[in-house]
Amino acid sequence: MARVVRLHRFGGPEVLVEEVVPDAPPGPGEIRIRQTAIGVNFTDVHGRRGDYANLRALPLPIAIGMEAAGIVEAVGPDVARLRAGDRVAYASAPLGSYASHRNMPATRCVRVPEGVDDRTVAASLLKGMTLEYLLRRVHRVQKGEWIVFHAAAGGVGTLAGQWLRALGAHAIGIVGSAAKEATARAAGYAHVFVHGRDDWPNAARRLSDGAGVAAVYDSVGQATWEGSIACLAPRGYMVCFGNSSGLVPPISVNSLRDRGSLRLTWTRLSEYTATVEELDACAAEVFEALQRGILRPRIHAAFPLARAADAHAALESRATDGSLVLLP
Repeated sequence: MARVVRLHRFGGPEVLVEEVVPDAPPGPGEIRIRQTAIGVNFTDVHGRRGDYANLRALPLPIAIGMEAAGIVEAVGPDVARLRAGDRVAYASAPLGSYASHRNMPATRCVRVPEGVDDRTVAASLLKGMTLEYLLRRVHRVQKGEWIVFHAAAGGVGTLAGQWLRALGAHAIGIVGSAAKEATARAAGYAHVFVHGRDDWPNAARRLSDGAGVAAVYDSVGQATWEGSIACLAPRGYMVCFGNSSGLVPPISVNSLRDRGSLRLTWTRLSEYTATVEELDACAAEVFEALQRGILRPRIHAAFPLARAADAHAALESRATDGSLVLLP
């Protein structure tokens, strides 16, 4: 039997309920994983709330979560890339990582190398792969560039500060409260500003000698949109990859021209790891960064699987200064 956290209605953290379901053997192309550590991410919160139309269309109950590490217990037909006993991880749909055991398509899983423990993987694979495509492929950050990164004290943001420092960028971190300034600075940001207290768009321009920044990476959305656009240099890149404060307002494409031929994109990891080759290459970059000490994820707290609701409440409180994991 497997323990699975599911929801029978959309809503607050209290809708997450642990249940016991029968084991199912892996089907064609699948592996059966005994999970050892599970990542908790803000996309899980959106799913629980019902913010995604594709989830609202599914029959209830549904499982959530898309990141975990564990051991392959069984291999289904037509699986050649993995075998029983392999350490594996994933950060991908199909949803359902909040579980003690589960079946996953083998093509969405990667081998975990020696020297990286399971909790570290669960705390960093989704975030690390997100950063790999953001910093190395959407806009390839160059040494000496000025970069603004929002939510700089969160799970993604702290790893971003570490990676940006290693790349030699001038990283400006934006945080949500004064209590998070020290965390962002420790993560590698050369300059840290508090949204709602500091005039960070003008500060970013001042620091860059009036030129503006090469790129803004924004997962906050509505609350930071205007400031993010305002601090970009001509031909700068506005990279949206989340909307924790709400959706950004509708814009006219002409406004990008008027502000200096700006570039704008809304990105998702799934489009940048669509093939097995892309997935393996992306994960390999993250594992190398972990092994070399470029990325040093901080685990704010580990919760038992049955307390997934508490983990969500902590994440939504904005009081966390690192990653959250669930332990089956």
